[in-house]
Amino acid sequence: MRAVIQRVSRASVTVDGETTGEIGAGLLVLLGIHRDDGTKEIQWMVDKIINLRIFEDENGKMNYSLLDTGGAMLIVSQFTLYGDCRKGRRPGYSTAAPPESAKNLYQQFIDSIKQKNISTSNGRFQAHMDVELVNDGPVTLLLDSSKLF
Repeated sequence: MRAVIQRVSRASVTVDGETTGEIGAGLLVLLGIHRDDGTKEIQWMVDKIINLRIFEDENGKMNYSLLDTGGAMLIVSQFTLYGDCRKGRRPGYSTAAPPESAKNLYQQFIDSIKQKNISTSNGRFQAHMDVELVNDGPVTLLLDSSKLF
């Protein structure tokens, strides 16, 4: 499982002119699901993201987590995080989870975040989405449950 985490002052996702999710201050999470991912990867990713100390304290030091600040999370499915660009000019997606299993794991991830009492919004799985955000900092981090980076 891979995620791009962006600390935002606000973010939203729109599908066909309809806003499907929006948040104020918090995290925008672009989430990619690997074909071998399961419950173990979901729990690792959830725990890692909600506890990342990337929000500033009163001294301007990144010392607080999403749990500490009470911020929200906007979760957007993004299979292109598993795009392999090492050969040729067109990315290959053979390691991304097939849509049926990815959709289930994406929903499990959302449900796991909600169980942590975090205000949560999300995009629409397999839809063409317009994502808008104001990156706060900017702070952008990459996570990989296999710890490849």
